[in-house]
Amino acid sequence: MDDKKYDALRIENQLCFPLYAASREVIKQYKPFLDEIGLTYTQYITMMVLWEKKTVTVKELGEGLYLDSGTLTPLLKKMELKGLVVRRRSDEDERNLNVSLTQEGERLKEKAVTIPVRMGKCLKITPQEAQQLYQLLYKLLDGQRK
Repeated sequence: MDDKKYDALRIENQLCFPLYAASREVIKQYKPFLDEIGLTYTQYITMMVLWEKKTVTVKELGEGLYLDSGTLTPLLKKMELKGLVVRRRSDEDERNLNVSLTQEGERLKEKAVTIPVRMGKCLKITPQEAQQLYQLLYKLLDGQRK
């Protein structure tokens, strides 16, 4: 039997596996820092968007974070219960649900400001390698949106 026929099915020949495993590992490294400020990783990336934009629609948030509404809705409800965000229907178009940062959510930014630097120390790659990886990953992601 020709085992070469099945080489493409070997896990070490799959791009998806190291991406998946690296993603899980990086998120695991974030956990202690995020526990300190009471956020999950998905809540943290949501807050990063809101710290920058203050108000976005759920649709914009989902597109920017590659999350569907089935993930965002319970996430945003929990964040609203924590007092970090407010969800309101748009005055211009009732079909759109806006998510806005609260004062409490804005204050959390001060606690989170050191996380990127602390995380950078956890990763075993140089800043240049990190930049290359960032560019390659976004190239991959951009290809999926077309």
